[in-house]
Parts: sequence; structure tokens; C-alpha cells
Amino acid sequence: MNYKVKIAVDAMGGENAPKKIIKGVEISLKKNKENYFYLIGDQSLIKNEIKNNDLIKNNSEIIHTEGIISDDESPLTAAKKGKESSMWKAIELLKNKKADISLSAGNTGAMLVISRLLLKNIEGISKPALAALWPNKENMNVVLDLGANIECDEKNLCDFASMGSALFKSLFINKNPRVALLNVGLEEYKGNDTLKKTFSIIKKNNIKNFKFFGFIEGNQIMNGDIDVIVTDGFTGNIALKTAEGTANFITSNLKKSLNKISILFSYFSLKSFKDKLDPRKYNGAIFLGLENPLVKSHGSTDSIGFAHSINVCNKIVKGNLIDKIKENLITIDDKI
Repeated sequence: MNYKVKIAVDAMGGENAPKKIIKGVEISLKKNKENYFYLIGDQSLIKNEIKNNDLIKNNSEIIHTEGIISDDESPLTAAKKGKESSMWKAIELLKNKKADISLSAGNTGAMLVISRLLLKNIEGISKPALAALWPNKENMNVVLDLGANIECDEKNLCDFASMGSALFKSLFINKNPRVALLNVGLEEYKGNDTLKKTFSIIKKNNIKNFKFFGFIEGNQIMNGDIDVIVTDGFTGNIALKTAEGTANFITSNLKKSLNKISILFSYFSLKSFKDKLDPRKYNGAIFLGLENPLVKSHGSTDSIGFAHSINVCNKIVKGNLIDKIKENLITIDDKI
């Protein structure tokens, strides 16, 4: 029997939980029975959602807790009162090595703080980063950091390059990632001191775990020429929110701009275009740099989006992400 990936799921996190969460688990299991779920939350609510669902019952275990961290709580407040929360317990299962990975659609700030309290950093990593998949013309790329660290130095950005390339290798087996630093220009003399120092460090050390392509500008992120795009959390978060807002603006206004006849003749092209920009397909930000992997699903996504984040969890564990990060870090850290 093949090993099942054990996923600790915060069943109470995000909008419309636990209904959305359980439905997402069901969608995932219908496509892939390689996962086993620890469903953490209010037992009575979860049991009510799965009472007639043998598929979930046969591939899960409920861990009861009544505590819930709301989306509007500050990270520190959530951490102080959250030891009995579904999010805390989901991450605690990682610490106790009962689960391979943890997944939550709850409060992002609380997840970052609680995970730092419960889990150790990978040796050599000073600041974990939040990474996510973005669509491009060819397939998908990895972008990090997306908000975990507002200020970063050259050591942090080098670590992000290593971790991002390891994530890409875990998700897309047998590919050697192309890595670039997000900047205001392509020339080596452009950008702040931190970016220029990072460029110099990576360039002179002949990194074998990825191909370094120097700088990339914001308007090139989706060209498909780069697989891993590295930046600080302040810039990355603004870029992410801008991209999400632009995608939503395009898809919501495109239909309004077309008449019924043009929609009829271009139906399949429009459907393909909309599918490409569907944020549910890229749901699941990954917290990198800790000894155990965590995935953050968007709180407002639906069950289909949550199922996609489960798929990301499966690929991360089966792709040996943590081991790949450790292998990559040796190359860079020894030479800084």
C-alpha cells in the first residue's frame, strides 16, 4: 500500500467553515485518494457535514476543539488565546510529527505567529517566507516573499532564492528553476543596495541548484521566462494584491463589454481565458523556512479553491520540499 500524505486541516478557518473545508476535502478525495486528513475543529459540526460521506470517513479522523481564531483578531491576541484553537492544534500536529503538513484558510497573521512559536526554523534560515504560485504565459511560477517579512537583507533574499527554487522543484519534478530578483530595472547598477548585493552574491557563487537570470521587472512576471521571482515581503505583497485586483477587474468587466453575439462566437476562447485567470487554481500560499511545511489557503476561496490547496500539500510532501531546501542552502550559505 502506498504511503498516504497526512494533512492536518484547520476545519474552522476561513469563510463558510467547516462546510467549505469538508466539501473541498471531498472534491480532493474524488480525484486523489493518496491523502489522509486530520479534521480539527468542532466535532459536532464536522460530523454533521460528513454524516453521509463514507469517502471522507474512511480517509480522515476528527480531532475535537471548540476554539476558533477569527479573521479580525490580531496575530498576538490570537496566539495568546489560541492554544485550544483549531489552527493551533493543526500546527501542533506537525510539531508532534503526527502530520506531514498543515493547511488552514484562517487568519494569515495568526498562522505565521503560531507557527513560529511551535516550529523550529530550518538551520541556516533566519526569516521564513510566504510563497505562492502565479500564472504565466507558459505555466506557473513561484513568487516570494508575499508579506511575511517587510524588511529583508541580502542573506534573506539569497535564502528566498534557495527556498523558492526548492519549492518549484517539489511541485514540478525534474525542472531546474530559472531565478530572478524583482527590481525597478534590468541593469546591475539599478535598485537598492540590498538587491545589488544579493545579485553579486548569487552571480559570483555559480549556484548549481538553479539558473540565475539577474533582475526582472514587474511587467515581466507573467512572461513565463522565469520560474522563481524573489523580493521582500513589502514589495511582494503589493505586487500580489495588484495582480489579483487586475485579474478580477479584467474578468468581471470583459463580459460587460461584449454583446451576446460576440460572446456566442468567442465562448471557448473566453472560457479558456477565464480559466487561466481563475484564482482558485493558484490557491495555497506556502510558508517556507520552518522544519515543517504549512500551506495557507485564501480565506474567501470556495471548496474548489480549497481542494486545489490540498493538491499543493500533496505535491509538497511527495516532492520532499524540506530536504530540497536544506540541500539548496548548503550551496549558498557556505559562500556568503
